[in-house]
Formats: sequence, structure tokens, C-alpha cells
Amino acid sequence: MASARTRRAVELRNRVRANRAASAARREVARAARRVRTTARSLATHVIATGADRETVKGVVKALRTAAKNAGIKGRRARIRRTAQGFKKHAVTAYRYTRAQVAQIAAAYKPRKAEYKAVRAALIAA
Repeated sequence: MASARTRRAVELRNRVRANRAASAARREVARAARRVRTTARSLATHVIATGADRETVKGVVKALRTAAKNAGIKGRRARIRRTAQGFKKHAVTAYRYTRAQVAQIAAAYKPRKAEYKAVRAALIAA
């Protein structure tokens, strides 16, 4: 059995890790929100700025891309350098959308899940 000192150290370490992870998540949302306010960004950045978790972001972004295609809204093309597992950078075309374009896309998007509906409302309000 571990001593009280060891248990306390483990407890503190776990608390520090949890606090650090929560702080990183808050910073990510704040950074995305600041970027969205300044210029056109990807749909994923707009959704992250609403404060959604990663799984929700994946699902909403995929649906928003389809809604954008159906609505005929085209973002500004940008070439980015993407890495695969930290190696071999290659150029990929990304599309960046303004806040007004994202609001139009979100208005055309009709989600069913409650989390997705909350993200849609936040995107329209932004």
C-alpha cells in the first residue's frame, strides 16, 4: 500500500494535469474566437470558437460542408502545408469562410442532435 505522502503526490499530479487540460481547452476556444473575428477562417475554426467538443466539431463541420455545397456558398481558397504525423509536408487546398458566410450556411443547416442545434444557434448569432 502506498504511503499517505505518495497518495497525496499522485492526487496533486492528477489535479494539475486536469487543470492544465481544462486551461488548454479554454485557450483553444479563445484563440479560435479571436481568429474568427479578424478574418475568414475554416469551418472547423468557426465551430471550435463556439466552444463545442472535438467529436461535435467533427460532425458539425462535415454537415456544414455539405450544407455549403448545397447552398452554393464558396469560401476563399487557400493553400496550406499539411503534415502527416509530423512528417512530409504537402500542399492542400482549404476553404476559408467569413462570419456572414458561416451564418448563411448555418441557416441552411438543419441538425437533429441537441448539441448540433446549440452549435448552429451559436454560429447564426455570431
